[in-house]
Amino acid sequence: MKRLIPIAAALVAARAAAEQLPIEHVLVTVPLHKKTAETALPITVLSGDELHRAASATIGDTLANQPGLANASFGPGVGQPVIRGQQGARVTVLQNGTTAADASALSADHAVSVEPLLADSIEVLRGPATLLYGGGAIGGVINVLDNRVPTTLPDAPSGGIEYRRDTASDMDNVVGRLEAATGDFAWHFDGLYRDWSEMDVPGNPVLGDDERDERGTLQNSDGQTRSATLGSSYHFGSGFVGLAVSRLENEYGIPPGAHGHHHDEELEGEHDEELEGDHDEEHEDEHGEEGIRIDLEQTRYDAALHLHEPLPGLEVMRGFVSYTDYEHAEIEGNGEVGTRYTNESWEARLEAVHQPWGPVHGVFGLQVLDGRFSAIGEEAFIPVTDRREAGLFLLEDYHLDDWLFEVGLRLDRDERDPRGGAPDRDFTAFSASGSAVWSLSPAWQFGLALSRAERAPAIEELYSNTGITDPEAWVVHAATNAIELGNDDLDTEVSANLDLSVDWYGDDNSVSVTVFYNDFSDYIGLLATGQEVDEVPVYGYAQEDAQFYGVEVESDFRLASLAGGELRLGVFGDTIRGELDGGADVPRLPPMRVGARLGWSDATWDVWTQVLDAADQDRPGENEEETAGYTRWDAGVQFSPTWGGTDLQLFARLNNITDEEIRLSTSFLREVAPEAGRGVEAGVRLVF
Repeated sequence: MKRLIPIAAALVAARAAAEQLPIEHVLVTVPLHKKTAETALPITVLSGDELHRAASATIGDTLANQPGLANASFGPGVGQPVIRGQQGARVTVLQNGTTAADASALSADHAVSVEPLLADSIEVLRGPATLLYGGGAIGGVINVLDNRVPTTLPDAPSGGIEYRRDTASDMDNVVGRLEAATGDFAWHFDGLYRDWSEMDVPGNPVLGDDERDERGTLQNSDGQTRSATLGSSYHFGSGFVGLAVSRLENEYGIPPGAHGHHHDEELEGEHDEELEGDHDEEHEDEHGEEGIRIDLEQTRYDAALHLHEPLPGLEVMRGFVSYTDYEHAEIEGNGEVGTRYTNESWEARLEAVHQPWGPVHGVFGLQVLDGRFSAIGEEAFIPVTDRREAGLFLLEDYHLDDWLFEVGLRLDRDERDPRGGAPDRDFTAFSASGSAVWSLSPAWQFGLALSRAERAPAIEELYSNTGITDPEAWVVHAATNAIELGNDDLDTEVSANLDLSVDWYGDDNSVSVTVFYNDFSDYIGLLATGQEVDEVPVYGYAQEDAQFYGVEVESDFRLASLAGGELRLGVFGDTIRGELDGGADVPRLPPMRVGARLGWSDATWDVWTQVLDAADQDRPGENEEETAGYTRWDAGVQFSPTWGGTDLQLFARLNNITDEEIRLSTSFLREVAPEAGRGVEAGVRLVF
């Protein structure tokens, strides 16, 4: 996959350097605005140079090399994030604190509608974050922050532009950003244009094909993306109020085999290497030889209000409102629209930080959502459904000597109102957490977090193909080439969670180790029924208990001062296991991974190399194929001279140096769509 350096993060780093400020990240996703060391929540933050190196065209690929995080690609146009083995409906992607409101959770071939290339920072809460953001976050939260509603009034105009080209897919990428102020009004504009050709891969994309070439091409994997945002805010003595509007257009292809290759979903099922016979021929004719393409459009409006000391007893009050109009069409090879998905939603969030009550300090708030999802066309298997959600939350902390204690509660009410005769369902969910952080010394910190998280079933889990009594009328879900049957009797799923962390901070070194355990009751997933219709397997959503556990390690060491710069080494790794109550392995989990990064940098140069070794995934789940391990090498260099009062940055990167064949065990398309082969990225960025 292609990696692009975000100009937004470069602007933040440049401002901090110009003002000689330390870059200390304050968490936005946690409403109390703590630093990462001030909470027991397992949090990953990408900003500054680290975000520069990692940022890519998809959020999944951007986060893929972080401990506990992985990518579930569906060709280069789609990269869905995986947090501790959870993906889809269990991972909530936010944009500045409110949900992305797309259709990515519905199916593995739907792209997430946020642009990490435009981010100032990305914050990830690994593990259940239902307390802060509701039941959909039972696997974790990803918050992409891009300052589209300007939070400060800039003293002078700032901005930048970047061009980059990637040889692995002939990708051209242009990113621009401008921020300024007129009087008490702050302005923000950003734009992105990206197009790419079919991606080069090592050998034949189809696993096990004997007719392998030295160099292959992933057919129908090209695409084009355009994005633009305009935002403004009015600043006054006690805060600011602002509004932003953004437009995203994303058109990309689904690689061959995606809509004709069977994979199971969340838990287990029958795995058919090939579906032979008349049904396959009809399916091929239906979609055409050119394959399926996704044409995505989204218009989003965001409003924000920040007030300092608005009422007696309150330090800060923050309000967010977003309206999102999302639509994408699945276009068949003959140019006709097969299915059109829409998701129209309103979301509002209110946070109030109260002044300390003695040693107790905290935040309370309200979050509401109202939306309508629809899928219309020949592959529409989910009825038009209205969705209403409301949640109340409270988070408090208490300092006692070297200890910090946190306690939180949340109550959610979720309503699902489908058309076409399926029953309405209402759910009440309760989540709670308690944690402690012990600072034994300035160098050592220990954390313990316990939580109970509860999630209401998603629309597709309840209503896929429900109300259709004739099996011949059941609709095939093309992305998985299976018939999926919802279950409108599903109950909420509940997880009991434990996180243990140890952090060591030396003079200029650090090591972090986290151990986690998640015990799910009534985990929701697709199970094989043993039935087939025209040789297409039938699956039904059902509930079964499951357990997940793993370890995450991250470190950074200063090795030496060398030639006027610093030589640093970072070592990282993770491992996760997921087991069903009956003893079977949960499918599509990441393998055990170990990586290292060696870099040297001074005021002008940054030179680095990184290796990531992934083991075989030999616990793929029942009737799933194992995935071979791989070792990936990357290297890069950046030259940053000062030029005419601006920061000019020239950069280049060699990706997948050994042209390794990489197939992700998290991907539905691992047998037909490997990751990109060897490629060179090079570009120029001008920041002022």
